[in-house]
Amino acid sequence: MQDTIAVALITSLSTLAAAALTGLVGARGTRRQLAHQLAVAAQDSVERRNTRRDELRRDAYVGFLSACDQAYRHLDRRWLEPGGGGPTPGYDEAYAALRAGDEAYNLVLLEGPAEVESAARAVLASVTAEHADQRRLGDEPGDGSAPLRDRHRERWLAAIEVRTRRRLAFVEAVRPVLGHDR
Repeated sequence: MQDTIAVALITSLSTLAAAALTGLVGARGTRRQLAHQLAVAAQDSVERRNTRRDELRRDAYVGFLSACDQAYRHLDRRWLEPGGGGPTPGYDEAYAALRAGDEAYNLVLLEGPAEVESAARAVLASVTAEHADQRRLGDEPGDGSAPLRDRHRERWLAAIEVRTRRRLAFVEAVRPVLGHDR
């Protein structure tokens, strides 16, 4: 009888030990699965956040270039109009386009990074300088029937060159940020 109790005790202890061991292995496996799922969820969250940031940056950069293009169109019109297309009192379309460029630049400032901000600042400064140059040239006495481009050809060509260089520098600063190698 003592042997039967000993066998029963050993059997029940081994059954309990097996159940505990199975529970421990199961708990560790579950914990590993949960840790993996949390890591995957965190990685997905980071990827979604990065994708959203990239979309916002791209929209800000495209908006900035679009606003600059609008300002360039107004500046071009002023270069080509007879008399230089001087601003009418109280309303200046080129100035309004410059202000839109300033607003678009604010979004670039928010989205960054510093290299892109710097390049955008250079583009905006060149547009503003060209606008100021046109106003000065338009106010000069002389043949008001000829376009500014014809009266100040060197200034016009220099302005176009500056536009091109600044804009390309901006695009080159943006490409690595958006993940475009070239």
